[in-house]
Amino acid sequence: MFNNLSDRITASLKGLRGQGRLTEADVDKTIREIRRALLDADVAVSVVRTFTGRVRERALGEEVSKALNPAQQVVKIVNDELVEVLGGATGELHWAKNPPTVIMLAGLQGAGKTTLAGKLAKWMKSEGHTPLLVASDLQRPNAVNQLQIVGERAGVPVFAPEPGNGVGDPVLVAMNGVSTAQFQQHDVVIVDTAGRLGIDEEMMQQARDIRDAVNPHETLFVVDAMIGQDAARVAESFRDGVGFTGVVLSKLDGDARGGAALSITGVTERPILFASTGESLDDFERFHPDRMANRILDMGDVLSLIEQAEKSFDQEEAEKAAKKLASGEDFTLDDFLSQMQQLKNMGNIKKMLGMLPGMGQHREALDNFDESEIGRIEAIIRSMTPEERNNPKVINGSRRNRIARGSGTTVQQINQLLERFKQAQTMMKSMGRGMAGGGTPAMPGGPGMGMGKKSRGKQASPKQGKKSKSSKNPAKAAREQAEAARKAAAGESTGAGAGTGGSAFGGDAPDQPAPDLSSFDPSQLPPEMQKLLGGK
Repeated sequence: MFNNLSDRITASLKGLRGQGRLTEADVDKTIREIRRALLDADVAVSVVRTFTGRVRERALGEEVSKALNPAQQVVKIVNDELVEVLGGATGELHWAKNPPTVIMLAGLQGAGKTTLAGKLAKWMKSEGHTPLLVASDLQRPNAVNQLQIVGERAGVPVFAPEPGNGVGDPVLVAMNGVSTAQFQQHDVVIVDTAGRLGIDEEMMQQARDIRDAVNPHETLFVVDAMIGQDAARVAESFRDGVGFTGVVLSKLDGDARGGAALSITGVTERPILFASTGESLDDFERFHPDRMANRILDMGDVLSLIEQAEKSFDQEEAEKAAKKLASGEDFTLDDFLSQMQQLKNMGNIKKMLGMLPGMGQHREALDNFDESEIGRIEAIIRSMTPEERNNPKVINGSRRNRIARGSGTTVQQINQLLERFKQAQTMMKSMGRGMAGGGTPAMPGGPGMGMGKKSRGKQASPKQGKKSKSSKNPAKAAREQAEAARKAAAGESTGAGAGTGGSAFGGDAPDQPAPDLSSFDPSQLPPEMQKLLGGK
């Protein structure tokens, strides 16, 4: 949604880079471009005026004039003010001291309240709560039935004593729903109310009656993020007519300009608490103003990406893979498939890649990314026999033809997958060698490599790193062995470094010599590891 706004703001800020000193004309030019970008994004005029005024005042102040890098300081100011426009600190729900906590949803018809009720309930359930959905929208056709379906998909019970479609008293249903939640010991009640195609007094009165009847701890205003500047007017009407404590943005994954998100908090002074980012019930997240500002300025949202990964990855599978890697077992196609499936479980891959910093510069490539590739990989691997998955070297020409027919792909795609797997297997083997033998996990050939296997690195001898050899003269060889035994008894090291060495974590390890750091050659690392370390 914010792609166009993000591109224009970052482009305007690029003009400041490389300048050791900023003039008033430079600042004014940048602010004019930002103002146009915000107005074109349907941000309310009053919000734009306040935002640009504060940015200009700070950009011409001492914090920029005395900064070592004025351009970066201006970017920081724009980021700070965007965070303020979006609400400042992350908003929090108010929980009841004595459950249940009653949450009432209000908004225009078509804003997505019913679907969002299911998303909120599922999110509450994942947080350890026991929500109950209450169907108080008895006027929109099939609204009750829709809520029941959404509740079933979310795994949350629905209180729906009336069929709806104009039949029943929504205020009575809301009151009975709260009483049922108390009796059945649900700690959260989410009341779905009716909306209208426009703001009218009848709708406002019904919403006020429900509010007065159930005394909600939170009244959330659900607004379609695609309605632009009109969102501010509608939000003001609901604030004055019904009153609400927080905002939920729906359809944030749309292609609208995003002005609603930047306008509502500035106009109503109510925080945005949640955002709906897709059609799935899982496409629902807390709204963090600082993270959203980072996305708009193409700084990425790594924290949200990490949180999503933590929720999706199977801890047991990750531990199993780590143990297998440390034991030196081969990385198989089954392991490769398992990793692909865990990535797939994280959700929309394009959205996740978009959370990485600087991805705005690669938006065209990101838009062209084919998410069905993971499905093809899964089909190819599942078309292989267990022997082929464990040992891809046996896959000859006839086997490739069979796999291609079974997976609905081409032999060329099979070859590409096997080549990528070979690269991944090389990487995993390199990491496994570094973890083998009980030593500290490290790069292969480098410090911390396991002592149980033959090291690829050279051990320096006492004579300036030259390799010591036993003499061919038996008498001389006997003297050398006796001298070595004497030094060992005296506690002197015959390897690199004095002493007996120690474990990686500070404990004693008398049976293991200290690793020789001086002889470590980075060129011994595999090419993939050299790239990770910044090499060529």
